Amino acid sequence: MTMARAYRGLAMEGAVANWYAENTGRDLTRFKRAAQRLAERSRPGSDVLEVAPGPGYLAIELAKRGYTVTALDISRSFVRIARENAAHAGVSVDLRHGNAAAMPFAERSFDVVVCVAAFKNFTDPDGAIDEMYRVLRSGGQASIFDLRKEATREDIAAEVRGMHLSRWNTWMTRWTFQHVLVKRAYTREQLERMASKSRFNRWEIAVEGIGFDLRLTKA
Repeated sequence: MTMARAYRGLAMEGAVANWYAENTGRDLTRFKRAAQRLAERSRPGSDVLEVAPGPGYLAIELAKRGYTVTALDISRSFVRIARENAAHAGVSVDLRHGNAAAMPFAERSFDVVVCVAAFKNFTDPDGAIDEMYRVLRSGGQASIFDLRKEATREDIAAEVRGMHLSRWNTWMTRWTFQHVLVKRAYTREQLERMASKSRFNRWEIAVEGIGFDLRLTKA
């Protein structure tokens, strides 16, 4: 698979990437919450890989907590933006450009792998899960947080209200969730099938709000 076909939908480059970074950066609560959840089930100082970090907000939160953080994104714009954001925050994050289904890392390089709000956009989700398994050390865990197909319009409206966006961006974000992102999202049954046929030894799915947390453990 070529790099240009590693994702579904609009390329997150240039002005589109800048718009996304600005809007998601208005409220960092969900990134702080995700960092806290990961901290509760991982060792201090662990080597963490974030797949598709976008503007890098979660990677930065993890670095602030003392983790050694590497991040891999298919968007060159996001790699640049995340580097700038990390430098501004005064933390070190190793930002790389690459494909989630063909990661440029050696086997057993990380203790934790995390992917937030991007898994539904991968054209090869099974390949991405296989790569997460490959780069994890024994006992490591991958956590995939994303939108669930079953999220209702009411669920989405409540989520977007909490983002504190302008009136225009609120409308645009709700429209994007309802007419674009939900169509790409996976049902619980689809996630269960992917997890079951993967090389991971244990897995579970937790539901929260409009999203899910697929936790995959490498024995």
